[in-house]
Amino acid sequence: MAIGPLGRIIAQGVLAGVAVLARALPAAYAAALQNARKSGADKAAGEAARKGASFLGKARMAKDEALMILNVTEQEATAEAIQKQYERYFEANKVEKGGSFYLQSKIYRAKELLDEHVKEKNAEQTENGKAQDQQQEKSDKREP
Repeated sequence: MAIGPLGRIIAQGVLAGVAVLARALPAAYAAALQNARKSGADKAAGEAARKGASFLGKARMAKDEALMILNVTEQEATAEAIQKQYERYFEANKVEKGGSFYLQSKIYRAKELLDEHVKEKNAEQTENGKAQDQQQEKSDKREP
């Protein structure tokens, strides 16, 4: 099956275009990486990730914001108080009752973050309590 002279010209043009792109794309990518390094974009992305931002650039909710959303202070932020406020506000903002899905998601994320915070706080208190108990035992052994 013969392609003919027109087919051969088209094929040569396509091959030439592919060859140009094969050389140009890696060079363009390398130049873009170099420019990003010069401008500090890689450092900014690393810092954003360190602060809790996801790869999409959205930052996590701050603890203060979560406390405000659920209307609790840091002192009264116990697992029970957080759950009570969560149920109250989540129910009040049900979409079926004319509420807002956006507000429900904010309430859910606030509860999620504060639950995490309470767990960390409890673990820290447990560790501190164990360390104090060990210190007390050592001092008791020293006294005859």
